[in-house]
Amino acid sequence: MPVSLVILILYIVALFAISWYAKKRSEGNNENFALAGRRLSAPLICVTIIGLAVGGASTIGVSEHAFRVGLSAGWYTIAWALGAIVMGLFMAKKYREQNITTITELIERHHTKGAVILGVFCQIVIQLVIISLQYIAGGSILHAILPDIFDFHTGMIVSAITFIGITFIGGMWSASLSNVLNIILIYVGILAATIIQFKKIGSMDHLAAALPANVPWFSFIDGVGPVTITSWVVTLITVNLSLQSILQISLGAKDAATAKRGFVWGGILMLPVGVLAAFLGLVAKAMYPDAQAALALPQVIVGLQPVLAGVTLAALWAADVSTACNLLLSAGTLFSSDIYKRFINPQCDQARQLLMTRACIIISGILTLGLAMSVSSILGTIMIGLSLTAAFSVIVIVALFFPQYASKAAGFWTLLAGLVLLVLWQLTPAVRIFPNVIYMEWLVCIAAYAIAAIVCPAKKAVAVEGN
Repeated sequence: MPVSLVILILYIVALFAISWYAKKRSEGNNENFALAGRRLSAPLICVTIIGLAVGGASTIGVSEHAFRVGLSAGWYTIAWALGAIVMGLFMAKKYREQNITTITELIERHHTKGAVILGVFCQIVIQLVIISLQYIAGGSILHAILPDIFDFHTGMIVSAITFIGITFIGGMWSASLSNVLNIILIYVGILAATIIQFKKIGSMDHLAAALPANVPWFSFIDGVGPVTITSWVVTLITVNLSLQSILQISLGAKDAATAKRGFVWGGILMLPVGVLAAFLGLVAKAMYPDAQAALALPQVIVGLQPVLAGVTLAALWAADVSTACNLLLSAGTLFSSDIYKRFINPQCDQARQLLMTRACIIISGILTLGLAMSVSSILGTIMIGLSLTAAFSVIVIVALFFPQYASKAAGFWTLLAGLVLLVLWQLTPAVRIFPNVIYMEWLVCIAAYAIAAIVCPAKKAVAVEGN
């Protein structure tokens, strides 16, 4: 039996063992399952946000992009880190103080039911898109580890079964505790691979000589370009402010101060990963210039000593596991809390709501596996989906910092404006007057909120003294 297969099996067994241990803590009610009973410590918050961010896009996706443009691809993960730090400094504490379960609960306090329904729909769609990309990365990793056992599609199927199973069993406790193992594997594996493969090449001069001359491989700006880098930073800060899977981590903290510390620590600690993944993309280009870009990082790691190769590729797969589990959990939580309990069965007890959350995890997992079969580019697809969070960010910033200006009518129209703009951006090139959709999303959503608040002033949800 190949060494890599043994390591992969041991890793999967360890993940399911952690999940069964976590199951004891997650039973009883939906809050225990979806929010770890609001008992997460700062270190668990830290590894969970790192695990969510450092997934397929921040490892396989970054190396794939670096294979084409150079080290500047690492800015994607740096942008994630900056987003987590901003979330920790300004938003995590305020979210935790609200004592909510989903972002749409906050929306409902200030806006109409129409805004809640549209908000749930948009959040679930965003999460399903990102989950599907984890399957793509997971499939490429397993195919690279064991090409005689997994092709790309069977690798995705095995990834999906593992992701869904772990989340189904233990919920947030499972995602958080398994991330302790995942993050250790990710950091040790990628760092070891970087050092060993660079030693094989010999020096930076040898690496530069082996790369094509027409690409700024070693520039941290020119390959991707300042416009794209800025777009990544703006988009991922926006995402951290309002994506359900991210704020759900902060809501699971034992108190507001813990949520803040966990996010700031997580943002700081995830900074090096993107640079290392990008550097390995350069190494892959030098060693395997004709390789498929999406398989660049797995292929360069396969060339390591068998045990180290197995551990490192398991670490990359761990990055997918950690991201997908949080996303599947948040998609299930949104449907069970904001659709099923709110509109379909308001009288349901905690046991039935927990059952519905688990059912939604399975359904979401199957749907995203089908979507993954038709998506090719990891970073391109993920940035399109994430830009829709601008509408949510506008709404929650007003709700948390300026509640006296909150307008019930504005929530629905802001979300609708963001959704319509995203569709137009994809279908009508003439609309693309900015270098990235995220800038136009912010402008349109701010304008939509302001206009709705002016046109419908009688529908403000929060009364202000003296008004």
